[in-house]
Amino acid sequence: MFFEGTFSIDASGDGSRLDRALEAAMPGSGLRLRRRLCEEGRVLVDGRARKPGYKVRTGQSVEIGEVRAMTTADELGLRIVKWEDGFAAVNKPGRVHSAAISGKDEPSAEGVLADLFPGKNPVLLNRLDYLTSGLLLVALTPEAREAYLKYEDDGAIKKFYLARVQGRLDGIVSVRSRLDTDDRKKTRVLAEADPDSRRWTGITALSHDNAAGTSLVRCLIMKGARHQIRAHLSSIGHPIIGDPLYGEGESPRGLMLQHQRIEMPGFQAEAIPLF
Repeated sequence: MFFEGTFSIDASGDGSRLDRALEAAMPGSGLRLRRRLCEEGRVLVDGRARKPGYKVRTGQSVEIGEVRAMTTADELGLRIVKWEDGFAAVNKPGRVHSAAISGKDEPSAEGVLADLFPGKNPVLLNRLDYLTSGLLLVALTPEAREAYLKYEDDGAIKKFYLARVQGRLDGIVSVRSRLDTDDRKKTRVLAEADPDSRRWTGITALSHDNAAGTSLVRCLIMKGARHQIRAHLSSIGHPIIGDPLYGEGESPRGLMLQHQRIEMPGFQAEAIPLF
């Protein structure tokens, strides 16, 4: 579905924010999409690009450049797992972007949060790789966002992942290697240990499939870096099944990595284990 064209502000929209007034011409669109269009200068009011908070007046002409409407939460397979006070947890399937990508109209979980939580101003607090499934945490108030950032700095957030990896992995392992994520498609695992324990990956073996030569493990991180679990597991000889970057390539079941549970003061949530 595409949106394109020009419309006039009628009396019902007089004094409204531009990003709100656009809904009349863009039914089914999310608030975040409309805001982004304004920020990118793709919405003109009487011939001039205006920001999302611009107050429109009756009779003004609004021109919208061609844009594909963002996919709905249902179409992306997003589900609210828990909603309590200022926080919510949303389950994301694999092969869905967590965050909106600057300059692109690709669907993302972040792009439809306003539709999942109408009347709120949801803010995405964590990201998962495109191929990774599992929990995304959302702040629904400014106070919740500030609390999350403090908890993260204090090391008070625990994020548990399930992964099926190659080979037999036994017992409990702590991978403390520092990661180099700067300007690289692939995160590099360095020889030295990271002094920040929030950047370590704790790994616990859960079960083995001797016939397939794989192990199911639970990983614990507190303040993850890009590709942290994928890179750390690969560095100890146990890449995740279905990892095209750190393992032996894609599998029919996709990347077998799921953010399955999150714990922090006053809020816990978990998704149904996938494997």
